[in-house]
Amino acid sequence: MNLPNLISLSRLLSVPLLVWLIVSGYMAWAFWLFVLAGVSDAIDGWIAKRFDLRSTLGVFLDPIADKVMLVSVYLALGFQGYLPSWLVILVVSRDMLIVGGVLLTYALSDSRPHVAPLWISKLNTLMQILLAAQLLAMVGHGIPDREVTLVMCWIVAATTFASGAAYLWRWTRGATAIEDEQ
Repeated sequence: MNLPNLISLSRLLSVPLLVWLIVSGYMAWAFWLFVLAGVSDAIDGWIAKRFDLRSTLGVFLDPIADKVMLVSVYLALGFQGYLPSWLVILVVSRDMLIVGGVLLTYALSDSRPHVAPLWISKLNTLMQILLAAQLLAMVGHGIPDREVTLVMCWIVAATTFASGAAYLWRWTRGATAIEDEQ
């Protein structure tokens, strides 16, 4: 296991601590752990590219760590009442759709399909991260900014819906093409 994969694995293993910090009310600590996780995500990607340490494990481990962390943070923030339940449900459902679509694509394809994130998905992930960080900072460090939170919730909702719809469209076309070949 190379260094970028160890960093991704560490990020994945930090999720239970992060969730515990949120549900226990240690929001300032949760904010800093969340920031550290974000920095580690950038670092592992940079190291993998810079030193040509990209691996098959890393291709899967890095996005899994990111998805598990974001979904867990959203569930914890929703559980604590900091995020509306409808937004948590939308975010979790989209990620379940993506994971299900990837598994379905692998199951239906004879070869190993290339799964690349869409630009709207990258934008959505960025918005989800910014909202989570803003909420953790607001609650953990007493930064009052409920108006920003409300606007960010609607931006996350719109990009989450658009991203889910785009993936659904992509997979529907791909599944139809695979069925037509058979």
